[in-house]
Amino acid sequence: MHRRDFLKYSAALSALGALPLWSRSAFAAERPSLPIPPLLEPDARSHIMLTLTQGQSTFAGKTATTWGYNGNLLGPALRLRQGKAVNVTLRNQLPQESTVHWHGLEVPGSVDGGPQGVIAPGASRSVTFTPEQRAATCWFHPHQHGKTGHQVAMGLAGLVLIEDNDLLRLRLPQQWGIDDVPVVMQDKKFSADGAIDYQLDVMTAAVGWFGDTLLTNGAINPQHAPPRGWLRLRLLNGCNARSLNIAASDNRPLYVIASDGGLLAEPVRVTELPMLMGERFEVLVDTRDGKAFDIVTLPVKQMGMTLAPFDKPHPVLHIQPLRIPASGVLPDALVDVPPLPSLEGLDERTLQLLMDPMLDMMGMQALEQRYGKQALAGISHHGMGHGGMNHGDMDHGSHGFNFHHANRINGNAFDMTKPAFNVAKGQYERWVISGEGDMMLHPFHIHGTQFRILSENGKPPAAHRAGWKDTVWVENARSEVLVRFDHAAAASEAYMAHCHLLEHEDTGMMLGFTVA
Repeated sequence: MHRRDFLKYSAALSALGALPLWSRSAFAAERPSLPIPPLLEPDARSHIMLTLTQGQSTFAGKTATTWGYNGNLLGPALRLRQGKAVNVTLRNQLPQESTVHWHGLEVPGSVDGGPQGVIAPGASRSVTFTPEQRAATCWFHPHQHGKTGHQVAMGLAGLVLIEDNDLLRLRLPQQWGIDDVPVVMQDKKFSADGAIDYQLDVMTAAVGWFGDTLLTNGAINPQHAPPRGWLRLRLLNGCNARSLNIAASDNRPLYVIASDGGLLAEPVRVTELPMLMGERFEVLVDTRDGKAFDIVTLPVKQMGMTLAPFDKPHPVLHIQPLRIPASGVLPDALVDVPPLPSLEGLDERTLQLLMDPMLDMMGMQALEQRYGKQALAGISHHGMGHGGMNHGDMDHGSHGFNFHHANRINGNAFDMTKPAFNVAKGQYERWVISGEGDMMLHPFHIHGTQFRILSENGKPPAAHRAGWKDTVWVENARSEVLVRFDHAAAASEAYMAHCHLLEHEDTGMMLGFTVA
């Protein structure tokens, strides 16, 4: 931060001095201030240390055990430079093994941090990579097979900010935590004593783990007081299983400037921004009128996710602009996004996503028994019979039902020892990801690449989804993406392609693949 900016913002923020007294007291009493993750950059030796640790956090007056990177909950934001190598030491001080996956980073399989990159309790791992991709907001989280949902629910998630020359030439808001603000959204379920109440059972294996409390950067309904002008929000849907639909409470527009893999060609104006689990969008919001408003998530049609309080617009973050002016701008144009290359003659792969009909039936019954019929809102009844959905015949035998292998791709549950296929390095391929015949939402994520969406659920992608992406929406239809992998991934450190509804991933809807 430039010294004059620091002085200007420090003066403004010291006591919310630009607010009238009555609003200042009401403001402070109702809501906590938005926690801002520390910005961590490589030291003089290009080194970063991340320690996975167990701590304590307080939610609604009750204290819970939580996990974090370099702290009690969540983690820092790592700021990396395009073309500059970084070495990250990962120390695991948790009571169980974990991995650290660099979600959205185009790095070799050897450092990607998938389920093979295990760090035992008390052990360390060091990874070195050079981000060569465009400026983007990415993130890091665990990828421990069968336990990803639990470990993310406990609090393990942090941001990665990649910067390049194109980004720095734009006069976007860039004062971290002031007018350039991270917004990590996660829902949680708590037990009566305040502990994070995570279960992986038949119900959550079917619809995912969800809660009734929304956290923003780890706080409940926080507030932020930015300078008046253009406010940049780096949004991450860090939920295990809940899709979100982001809007402003007063319907003011959001200008989307970036998606998962970086800046768009030009800002896209929206009033609603649906976000799948794992997706990131950067938006600019105009606060020059000085009026307070909320960033909210609107109700979504998704199994289990229609229960109160999410049956109505639910606050994410309260914004109360200060009188001091901001300095960032909304450019008319952002960066060059290349046109799609020719799609003639490309290798094509089809990945069919299917839930075992026994899991489907048992999961729906458990959901209805626990929460009532209203939990089934959003269900696509035309695909269902009395025995669940018609997925074709699967023989379950007489040995009981194992839901841990009941979500599948091309008929197979995940097998860490058997990569499904090899992709030629540097070659474009067209992947068709089909959720046809399956009513569930599947946000499909592919490691090691930022792809372009060719079609999403049978339609052209929305303008703000036509840039660089690492997650595509698949829901009872076919989506097509154009992928290319510029780094190698051997069988022992294969890339993953999987549903980012974490309980689907943990119960088999994932495959490994190699790149050579």
